[in-house]
Amino acid sequence: MQNAILNIKPLGFQWETEDPFLFCVHHLDAYPRGNQEFGPATSLAGRNIGNDFTPQEGWRMYHGEKVPGFPVHPHRGFETVTIVLEGFVDHADSLGAAGRYGNGDVQWMTAGEGIQHSEMFPLLNTEKENPLELFQIWLNLPKAKKFSKAYFTMLWTDKIPVYKFKDSDGKSTNVKVIAGRIENCEAPAPPPDSWASDPMNEVAIWNISMEAGAEYQLPKASSYVKRSLFFHKGESISINDAKVSANRSINLIPDGDIVIKNGNSEAHLLFLQGRPINEPVYQYGPFVMNNEAEIRQAYQEYQNTRFGGWPWDRPDVVHPRSEGRFAIHADGRKETKA
Repeated sequence: MQNAILNIKPLGFQWETEDPFLFCVHHLDAYPRGNQEFGPATSLAGRNIGNDFTPQEGWRMYHGEKVPGFPVHPHRGFETVTIVLEGFVDHADSLGAAGRYGNGDVQWMTAGEGIQHSEMFPLLNTEKENPLELFQIWLNLPKAKKFSKAYFTMLWTDKIPVYKFKDSDGKSTNVKVIAGRIENCEAPAPPPDSWASDPMNEVAIWNISMEAGAEYQLPKASSYVKRSLFFHKGESISINDAKVSANRSINLIPDGDIVIKNGNSEAHLLFLQGRPINEPVYQYGPFVMNNEAEIRQAYQEYQNTRFGGWPWDRPDVVHPRSEGRFAIHADGRKETKA
């Protein structure tokens, strides 16, 4: 069988991705029970509060001071796709939009011309632990869409299709199709200005879970597409008989036969695919543009306008404990989930 693997790399906190993606971060935090302020009901002594990225006791505060997460910060020129596997995220932004999502939900936000938002991880349970696991993927925007209007779409977990496959031995592989399609299983529409909105770009974001011993063949893509597989949980897999251990990223050929055979324990993989944008990328902090002058312009405009200001009374917005999963969009439209 042909060699399907281009390269293999170890996974760190920030995962290296291929164009059109910029990077992916895997947040995995075993938060303790929460206090009345939605933070950890334990001492924060010894932590670098405001910049806590060391997984002391299995969890981090990140930039939060009382509540874990990322208080108000700006973005321009790209998109974030936030996939929450477990736990919850409270969103608020400079457009006046807000939300709480989690336990399988996905928020897809186009930063476009500029937005400020906060992403906090409220510890809602005061009687038991609050585990959190999420991926945040940064997807680039082409030059023609860098200044599109800021916008977000909620992909609620019950609306994201799951492709189910059983191999010849009856072993199961399930693929949650967040972007793209597999046969007749098509993801919900991404934001309208996204690179993923054009099917010709063949953008795919799939969460793959494989039963021990399961076998699955990836669908082929066009020869110009980039594709990566992130093996973040399990023991080992084989790709066309080449054994790969867990906590590895694997860049794959797009248009050949690729058969994944799982090892002796359940495996979880994130799959990213897309046609490259093939434009210069200048990233500086929260801004991703095409050249240095545009980065300077972004900082100047942010200093002058704050991308619409901040209509909230605190930088680390958390919503009432009584709220369920919901989204309020900039136009006032509200979605609620049980």
